[in-house]
Amino acid sequence: MSSSLRSEMAVGEYLWFAYDIFRTNEVRFVLTALGMTIGTAALILVATIGLAGKQYVMKQIDGIGVNWIFAEYETGAQRITNLSPDLLTIEDMRAVLREVPGVVAASPIVPLQVRLPVGGGQERDIQVLGVYPAYQRVRNLVILSGRFFDQQDLAARNKVGMITDKLAEQLYGSDSSPIGQVIKIGGLPFTIIGTFRERVNTFGRSELTPDTMVIPYTVSRFFLETDSVKQLYFSVVDSTMVVPATRQIRDVIHARHRPESIYVVDNLTQLIGVAGKTAGALTLMLLLIATVTLLVSGTGIMNIMLATVSARTQEIGIRKALGATNRTILLQFLTEAIFISLVGGIIGVIIGLGLPFSLRLFTDYTIPISGLSAIIAIVACCLVGISFGTLPATRAARLDPVDSLRYE
Repeated sequence: MSSSLRSEMAVGEYLWFAYDIFRTNEVRFVLTALGMTIGTAALILVATIGLAGKQYVMKQIDGIGVNWIFAEYETGAQRITNLSPDLLTIEDMRAVLREVPGVVAASPIVPLQVRLPVGGGQERDIQVLGVYPAYQRVRNLVILSGRFFDQQDLAARNKVGMITDKLAEQLYGSDSSPIGQVIKIGGLPFTIIGTFRERVNTFGRSELTPDTMVIPYTVSRFFLETDSVKQLYFSVVDSTMVVPATRQIRDVIHARHRPESIYVVDNLTQLIGVAGKTAGALTLMLLLIATVTLLVSGTGIMNIMLATVSARTQEIGIRKALGATNRTILLQFLTEAIFISLVGGIIGVIIGLGLPFSLRLFTDYTIPISGLSAIIAIVACCLVGISFGTLPATRAARLDPVDSLRYE
């Protein structure tokens, strides 16, 4: 018989002994394996929570517009403070569209504050933004009813506008009722042609408020004394171009203005990085907690195996008297420890993967499931079984057969 076959038979014998011991001490071993089940399930669920949290944040950022780049005037140097601010203009936007490859959409932002009569002699402040039709694409807005104004409205200076769903509900009772209603701004009648909302929460970085109305930029010029704009928004064709395009836009804008003027040209790349680091830190913290649970479970395995060695001292003596070597006894008890760990670990993996998978079946949430976490959990269970089973197995292997046979 080959050595490999003898080795396979030996492994099978160790596993059979472990299973036989498990059947004769079911309650003790089930309670011991329970700790591993909880620890393993916690390990997988922690990984799932981390992935789900990161996925959620990335979806939120994607809803804002991962290809979004914004520019605005910040300040001038001290020696030019007596001069008028060197603000951005529509010509800056057009220069960027001409000179920066990959920029596919752009819109100026011109904010106006107006007071709107709401009936009963009362008034309320609303924010009006003069923008281009491309603003909808750049900001990834959701049109709830009606339509967004187009290039024809922009060129014809049509007095049309859209309001947020919150403002529509407060003024007219629903987000569809405002269509066709007229709002007067500075004495000019504007017809509401649609309602909209942001696709996701913008983490406080939004220029939009619940009481916002957007109108064509060309019409907003009626209320302005200069052709300057507060901000310029851009969108690039691909997210990989955001960082280089941001740098190029900054260069174009600086080249068109006074050297002392300072402009902020930024994107959401930093926010994505912060979100990734936050999700990673949360996952790491939860993994440490799950690891502590596994270590506690390993301590339980070690204690139960030490008790088992004491209870089976005579059995060990008999086996040694019949020719069992120290290595055989060590591998037998080590196999039992690993067996307990694996049984608890496999059940924990089933629970850890089953919970998020069941949510997929019964809810609309798509929770990511990490197969790698299951593999890591099983490997961790084996390592825990080996690490915490070595001491009891070594103690069993070193027992003197004569003393073991006399043990009461």
